[in-house]
Amino acid sequence: MTPPDTPRQNQLLASLPDAEWQRWKPHLEMVELPLGKVLYESGEQMKSVYFPTSGIVSLLYVLNSGASAEIAVVGSEGLVGISLFMGGGSTPSRAVVQSSGMGYRLPAEVVQAEFERSGPVMHLLLRYTQALITQMSQTAVCNRHHTLDQQLCRWLLLSLDRLPGSELLMTQELISNMLGVRREGVTEAALKLQTAGLIRYVRGRISVLDRPRLEERTCECYQVVKREYDRLLPVRAAS
Repeated sequence: MTPPDTPRQNQLLASLPDAEWQRWKPHLEMVELPLGKVLYESGEQMKSVYFPTSGIVSLLYVLNSGASAEIAVVGSEGLVGISLFMGGGSTPSRAVVQSSGMGYRLPAEVVQAEFERSGPVMHLLLRYTQALITQMSQTAVCNRHHTLDQQLCRWLLLSLDRLPGSELLMTQELISNMLGVRREGVTEAALKLQTAGLIRYVRGRISVLDRPRLEERTCECYQVVKREYDRLLPVRAAS
């Protein structure tokens, strides 16, 4: 059986010093993150931040035409809603659940008050923000200069890093929306990976069969992002 989700399964919550953890603990509310749920829309004033524990959230930019492209993914390593403590309160992106799971919600005023204390929480959140900005920047470079095959490998690896297992529940339509490409292109790229024995894709369920070879096949962008997260964020504490 899968163990129940606890707040400390989130890397940032697990890294809080005890005094800050005790202040936050009463305010944390467990929430379900079903596939496709929108946590906030573009320009919407945020009321909470979300700390995923077993789900993945995509940050998307949506054009007036309705087309979209993913700019970052957030899972158990981080939080959704950095605008709350960075001073904006809203963002032009949309946050939507990419892989269903669970998470914890924290009211805006709690996060803002803690950030303004200028203590260890502020430094932790700023380091996480720097790592997230790196992911966004590298995604833009990757989408401009690398093949769809490489982009799909990068996307699969980043998603797997944020999940406890080696399986993703994801339709080709959703993947094409994330990567901002035609569905036929995703189908072709996924078939290449499946023929090579790297993944198995059946009815929206992607299983990674050979992660080392998947890492060999992706571009440099994956390692750039991974190294920055490893450098900036503390090692996950025991839950």
